Amino acid sequence: MAISYKKLFKLMIDRNLKRKDLKEMTGLSYSTISKLERGENVQVDVLEKICIKLKCQLNEISEIIFDE
Repeated sequence: MAISYKKLFKLMIDRNLKRKDLKEMTGLSYSTISKLERGENVQVDVLEKICIKLKCQLNEISEIIFDE
């Protein structure tokens, strides 16, 4: 089982946002954004910051990928 943040980056494309824009909006570091890109673990408060700034729900930026 893994978490995927592909929905976040699709949402960013749809809203014409770059990594730099996300960094400035949320105060996250580039290393944290890179963790999201690689599907690594991040703290829930990181996801909360993103959802608040993008005015979206958690299920709009992430999904659980189950092992087959």
